Amino acid sequence: MNPSGINRRQFLESSGQAAGVVVVAASGVTMLVDPKGAWGMTLEAIPAEQAQTLLQALRVIYPHQALSDQYYAQVVAALDQDAKGDPGIAAMLADGVAGLDEAGPVPFDELSEGNQRKALEAIATSDFFQAIRFKTIVVLYNNPLVWQAFGYEGEAFEYGGYVERGFDDLGWLPDPPDDASPPVEL
Repeated sequence: MNPSGINRRQFLESSGQAAGVVVVAASGVTMLVDPKGAWGMTLEAIPAEQAQTLLQALRVIYPHQALSDQYYAQVVAALDQDAKGDPGIAAMLADGVAGLDEAGPVPFDELSEGNQRKALEAIATSDFFQAIRFKTIVVLYNNPLVWQAFGYEGEAFEYGGYVERGFDDLGWLPDPPDDASPPVEL
């Protein structure tokens, strides 16, 4: 038994795979851990099963193959902080995840990606779906490391705007016409 109070057998019995992330629950604490050990996050309000389902749902709603699970886990951690501070949010997340798990013959995580998408489309107007959708927009897409994965350089304001930074340069197209990037006239 190690100092955390969990032995190897308990760790293996209480962990599950969620899109490549190990979800561990021990002593009332949930952790999202990269199997390679590169990162980990502790959750205080969201149980392991809910965290696993939320992570998978976020990956289906916003599928970006270029992004590792770490960025989606940050959204789950932000939802956890909201749930920690507001029992109403905690209940909404629990009910929403329960609804996803009841949407098919097996739990949400075990559904095919197509059936997961159908289950999410069926609740697209619910408060739960809108809450996790909005939180993902705020947390995932405001992350400068995510911007790098998409090739976005960030705001141009601090560099004087886009006028002098190639706003009309279409060199990223395979064969842009010559008039697509006209010369700058001063």
